[in-house]
Amino acid sequence: MSASSRARATPTPLQSLLQNAPSLLLAPVPLAVLQPLFTRIATHVAQSRPELFARLGPHAGKRFLIDPIDLPFVLVLTPDATRPSLTAHRRHERPIHDAGIAGTFFNLLDMIDGSLDGDALFFSRDLRVSGDTEAVVALRNALDDFEGSALDSVVGSFGLLSGPAALALSGLRAVRGK
Repeated sequence: MSASSRARATPTPLQSLLQNAPSLLLAPVPLAVLQPLFTRIATHVAQSRPELFARLGPHAGKRFLIDPIDLPFVLVLTPDATRPSLTAHRRHERPIHDAGIAGTFFNLLDMIDGSLDGDALFFSRDLRVSGDTEAVVALRNALDDFEGSALDSVVGSFGLLSGPAALALSGLRAVRGK
């Protein structure tokens, strides 16, 4: 059995529950409750890692639709160093964007962390790209050139709760076998 066929094997009920946990937990949460968190993440990353935004060049003002296909909402990232923005929208809202990146929550998370290769995800059709592909490539290159883990910078935005957030993330990854 090849690695890709093993990866696509039917998950056990526990694995299925864990894979769907983020969606199940977030479905009833009003986006207004989550929005301050997303604003804090964008602001923190822009302040602590300005080189990420600078690396985007002319694409820094573009609007990137980030679609974790297994979550009840999408995100729009505008990586403008002076006014960074990360906003959540319900799927039916269809927010305006220049480029789109879609994949499962965990694949997107692992890609941001650098533990999965965006090109490999794209060619295996586990990642979909739409719109301004040049902007998406610039974002991918900026993340690839990011010293350390971009995900660590995101977790760092939780301030005093960074430790528990990192622990929760590690627990999710451990349970799902990553």
